[in-house]
Amino acid sequence: MSATSHDAAPMPPKQETPFRRFVSEYSESPVAVASFVLVVLIVSIALLAPFISPQNPYDLAQLDIMDGRQPPGSKSLEGLTFWLGTDDQGRDMLSGIMYGLRISLGVGAGSAVIACVIGTALGLIAAFAGGKTDTGIMRLVDLQLSFPAILVALMILAFLGKGVMNVMLALVIVEWARFARTARSAALVEARREYMEAAQCLALPKWRLVFRHMLPNCMPPIIVIFTILVARSITLEATLSFLGLGVPITEPSLGLLIANGYQYMLSGKYWISFYPGIALLVTIMAINLVGDQMRDVLNPRLKR
Repeated sequence: MSATSHDAAPMPPKQETPFRRFVSEYSESPVAVASFVLVVLIVSIALLAPFISPQNPYDLAQLDIMDGRQPPGSKSLEGLTFWLGTDDQGRDMLSGIMYGLRISLGVGAGSAVIACVIGTALGLIAAFAGGKTDTGIMRLVDLQLSFPAILVALMILAFLGKGVMNVMLALVIVEWARFARTARSAALVEARREYMEAAQCLALPKWRLVFRHMLPNCMPPIIVIFTILVARSITLEATLSFLGLGVPITEPSLGLLIANGYQYMLSGKYWISFYPGIALLVTIMAINLVGDQMRDVLNPRLKR
């Protein structure tokens, strides 16, 4: 008589955390992975520019006016190869793009972070307080969004003047309203959830209800719009710098590099504006693709 064998009890399935689920769904798209890797590469180049760039394009001791407007692939008298050519001051365009990325990404991301904090806080307060507070904040948001962003930024910089901090302040002023509207819309949905009703029954402090319980559940749409507005802020900064009202010439961004070569386009010196323009286009495209894929993952109803 054969011995009775008992099957081992099945192991309970391992629960997947929200972060692991997000990474798993995000990695399913080759476009999402490629855009994320490209953004990481661009940010790494910007951060490591002082260490990997062939030249410090803003160190006068390393510049020679005789190297001005050299075509791509030419060499300097010291043997340095200008793979992307030089501008009218003899600065290596490849090095200029690396340093320009630092300013463009810094201004774009920095202004988006500040605008996100201010706008999200006001949006949550408007949704939670309601009444006249909600009406006042949202009327201010509607007023802000009724004007073109570039027009408001131009007016602010015409009054404040050039400067990295002034550009960031102008971008914060034109972008905070979008975060406020997004946060309020998400918070109005979360305020009707059972967990919020239970937290209110426990008589918890209002600040804890808003920032401890409501805010974490409102983050998915805020994260998506943050990535999109980072790219938008970089575009606005490049436009302002191209028009001569952005960052100063001592701290040029990609927009200012494009503006520096605009006057030489008709004379055949295309590379002075062309390569910074390509770098700006790739940066904005990569960030927008990351935001678009995050929107699809965080909101299943929008998944294609």
